[in-house]
Amino acid sequence: MQSFFVIICLEVSWKYIMKKLFCLLTVLVLLFIGKSYAVQYDVTILNDIMLQDHVSEIGTKILNANKIDVRMAFIYSKEDDKLIKGEPSLINRQIVFYDKDIQYASDDNEIAAFLAREICKTAESYQGQLRGIVGAAQVTFAPKKYEIFFDKRAVDLMVTAGYNPLALITYINKTYPQKRYTVISRKNLATVRLANIYEYIYTKYPYFLANNAYISNPYYQNFLLTSINNRQKFQQKILSGSKKAVKYE
Repeated sequence: MQSFFVIICLEVSWKYIMKKLFCLLTVLVLLFIGKSYAVQYDVTILNDIMLQDHVSEIGTKILNANKIDVRMAFIYSKEDDKLIKGEPSLINRQIVFYDKDIQYASDDNEIAAFLAREICKTAESYQGQLRGIVGAAQVTFAPKKYEIFFDKRAVDLMVTAGYNPLALITYINKTYPQKRYTVISRKNLATVRLANIYEYIYTKYPYFLANNAYISNPYYQNFLLTSINNRQKFQQKILSGSKKAVKYE
């Protein structure tokens, strides 16, 4: 009888110990998961802060190098602000680099390419009547007229700030779709924009083509492949000595 009682006590003690061990193990697992989540959360925040600082640094470098004496804010955002209608750069005079945009940027030159174009648009919001309201409205409602002008101006800003303007070609080639028709579109064909950028760099900054750091870049190679006809038109212009604008397609 006594032995039976001892066995019962041992079984109860063993179950009690196992229950305590299970509770302890559960607590440790939960603590580990919580700590891991906290570390992951902290890393995410840190990455966002670093991206924000980097975007601001490149944007400010372009402003300072080109002596652009108007205020602009550079914002990195993970999601589009659905409440903003139109262009944030024209309405709020802030340049928003969304996560969907930055994921296409392979290097600082391509980040600078995006920011330089937005800087051109934002600067336009300081021009014209009513504290730039008229200028901003013109860009918003007639973007086609300003698009190629901003592309060329962005090349100037990039070069002055020490960035490679060919990155504007690779970035646009990656991010802008090709429309079927240009007549009914509010925007220029991407191929037309790329051809004009190429011509502008060729004419004003030939060094970058002679020492082409992007020649092996797959997106630059794709541009060369898809721009054969337009580049032939440009070469004919050079050979003929014509000063007329080429009608790119």
